[in-house]
Amino acid sequence: MRKLRTVAVALLAVGMASTGIAVGPAAAAAAAAPYCGQIWGSLPEAAGDFTSAEITNLRTGRHACFDRLVVDLGPPVAGLPGGPVGYEVRYGQVVEDGTGAVVPVAGGADLVIVVRANAHDVNGTPTYAPADRLHAVNVARYRTFRQVAFLGTFEGYTTIGLGVRARLPFRVLIVAGPGNGSRLVIDVGHRW
Repeated sequence: MRKLRTVAVALLAVGMASTGIAVGPAAAAAAAAPYCGQIWGSLPEAAGDFTSAEITNLRTGRHACFDRLVVDLGPPVAGLPGGPVGYEVRYGQVVEDGTGAVVPVAGGADLVIVVRANAHDVNGTPTYAPADRLHAVNVARYRTFRQVAFLGTFEGYTTIGLGVRARLPFRVLIVAGPGNGSRLVIDVGHRW
């Protein structure tokens, strides 16, 4: 009887494993491990203050575990404050500063990115002006990104709307750029 029970348990475990049902402590630990080792969240992130460094470009990249948006900034303007760029990144409704108009972006969730830097120089000449501000970067065939909308600068705040597939975990980094410039990097995971 004991041998029959052992065989039945073994057959049940094999059947569960073949249907994708996890069995055993190792499978449970693997299921609890974060996706790609990411320990990111989806709560708002903010840091830094205004900088005189000007936004010069937006670009994106596809990676194995996440999609990436990069905001390139030039060097700080001589004689003006130029510390690390300040930012606010949160899920919510994308609203155009100055007018308060809601800007719908594609996807199941909207990531609002506010950069505390201008996208124009001290004379008001744009330092970044995409041909189509509602589709500033082509994100066709991206796994997570659906649309990048560049809403421009208003009183030192530059707003970017990032449409993503769903409310997914993200992280924000500031890294050194070419010359004395810097980059604001937003990574959004493909899944939890």
